[in-house]
Amino acid sequence: MNKYLLNGVYGLLALIVVSAFAFKIFQPIQVLPRMQLSPAFSLTNQNNERLTSEDLRGKFVLYTFMYTNCPAPCYEINETIKEIQSRLDEVELDGIEVAYVTISFDPDRDTAETLEAYASSLNADTQHWSFATTTNKSLLKTIIGSGFETYYEDKGNGSFAFDPSFVLVDGWGIVRAEYRYSTEVSNADRILRHFGVLADEVRNSTGSAKLAYEAAHLFLCYAP
Repeated sequence: MNKYLLNGVYGLLALIVVSAFAFKIFQPIQVLPRMQLSPAFSLTNQNNERLTSEDLRGKFVLYTFMYTNCPAPCYEINETIKEIQSRLDEVELDGIEVAYVTISFDPDRDTAETLEAYASSLNADTQHWSFATTTNKSLLKTIIGSGFETYYEDKGNGSFAFDPSFVLVDGWGIVRAEYRYSTEVSNADRILRHFGVLADEVRNSTGSAKLAYEAAHLFLCYAP
């Protein structure tokens, strides 16, 4: 190979590597990773109405997983959602709706009536916050365990072992962030900030800015 051509190839590779490091360090455009598709589902909510994943398209959705007889940390999870709702005006969303979905993995006890009473006890804003489950336990395990990759296990005495967590899904149905209760100190602050990051991405999803965001995602995936 011609040495000038070879030097050109090496120079291009060096430029790519340097650019990747620079993008990683300086982060001129902040993006959240596109982790995986969120699972499709059809559940029954606290109003005994069907709630499907398609109903939530176009919205930012924050999912949590629990059961109504749960002691702490479920209280903390609920309080975090209420804090996020109360502070949502801190984020420039440009009209993008935010929904909250709490999925119960205890359908034997958490009927629609029970979920409605539970939501009422929390003074939950059920216009935007849904409580839902399905009596199909196998399907429920697939949705939560495989789809959202969140662990839970029925202990057989009315209690469950589980991994308290939040999962953020964008309007295209893609998981963009996971927040594990045991490791995160201030979930509300982080989640609100991430709402803003996603809103910026939607705002710049057309024209030349879209190319910059796609490049940001590429570097996020492959930069060292």
